[in-house]
Amino acid sequence: MSITIALSKGRIFDETLPLLAAAGIVPAENPEHSRKLIIGTNRADVGVVIVRASDVPTYVQYGAADIGIAGKDVLIEHGGAGLYQPLDLNIARCRMCVAAPVGFDYAAAVKRGARLRIATKYLLTAREHFAAKGVHVDLIKLYGSMELAPLVGLADAIVDLVSSGNTLKANNLVEVEQIMPISSRLIVNQAALKVKHDILQPIIEAFKSAIK
Repeated sequence: MSITIALSKGRIFDETLPLLAAAGIVPAENPEHSRKLIIGTNRADVGVVIVRASDVPTYVQYGAADIGIAGKDVLIEHGGAGLYQPLDLNIARCRMCVAAPVGFDYAAAVKRGARLRIATKYLLTAREHFAAKGVHVDLIKLYGSMELAPLVGLADAIVDLVSSGNTLKANNLVEVEQIMPISSRLIVNQAALKVKHDILQPIIEAFKSAIK
């Protein structure tokens, strides 16, 4: 019996390596330097699949991967159906924010009940945030370069992930509201947890010890 771990390239992969090492798992290749999407490890019973960050919960939900690591932002948008989320791994930390152009009085616009146009790829998160505040918004779904939307008049503000804030600054935007802190979670397929418990549980425990 073997298990498959779903990971995405970049920061999450890099910050997961020490946790995998704590569980005695070392990927055979770095996906940044390899074109392979299925990567072996030093353990014959453990493999890694490299997928888009937003697809990790889907692979785990349907059992194509037994466990995965996904940001809280991705899990909220996915809905988390069929997923067990035992651990906040405290990696790939950032925050979900509302950002607007320097000089745009966001607070005043909200106060007077203006209908705002918000560009984001996090529709669910944005909808819930503004609904809870009673702010009327038109949400515009974009897939990349959110910062461009207010600059060309497509939107009044954006909802996006911010870590250093340098990209906002470079595009003359400023954070006007923090929605929530974001970090990456360990997610597990619920059926796999029962069937492959003997392999999965030690990995979960090793991750738990490593983040302490």
